[in-house]
Amino acid sequence: MTVTADDLDAALSCLADTLGPATGRDWVIAPGTGEWNCWHTAEHIGDCLLSYAAQLVARPDARYVRFLAVADKEASPAEVLEFAVTGGGILAAVVRTTAPSVRAYHPTGMADPAHFAGMGCVEALVHGEDIARGLGLRLDPPRDVCARVLARMFPHDDLDVDPWTGLLWATNRASLPGREPQTGWRWQGPPD
Repeated sequence: MTVTADDLDAALSCLADTLGPATGRDWVIAPGTGEWNCWHTAEHIGDCLLSYAAQLVARPDARYVRFLAVADKEASPAEVLEFAVTGGGILAAVVRTTAPSVRAYHPTGMADPAHFAGMGCVEALVHGEDIARGLGLRLDPPRDVCARVLARMFPHDDLDVDPWTGLLWATNRASLPGREPQTGWRWQGPPD
């Protein structure tokens, strides 16, 4: 199943619409992902999405492009959210303008633009949910986007649940009756 730049745009809109109203709160004390607070989790989203865009532009075949994108240490919650959404916008633009036949390095395999779009959606939605939970909120992403991302990045043929719940389960953020928890999760590598 193909994940598109439009799917990434929808994921980013969900992220911005959900978290934007909470940017007046303290993102440094609120928990985010793992040991990170909300601020650092948002910074991670921006870095990942910019890194994925760089992969498609430079097209290395055995490594990541050597840079680290960070938000200014004085950035407010609104500004670090802007950084995350901007990184996603750049990735979406690169996905739109890159031929589907292009491949670039990712540790799971040589990825095409649709796969990088899928990885970007996972980063934005799942880490966005981490931030939202830390702030007492919940993301409510479009289920068709979640279904495409789940099918591309975490194919489970017999997974008959709400696609957002399935995506959260696949990334060890939700439990499903009768299913083992997903620990040490990784998305599936690009199709050959």
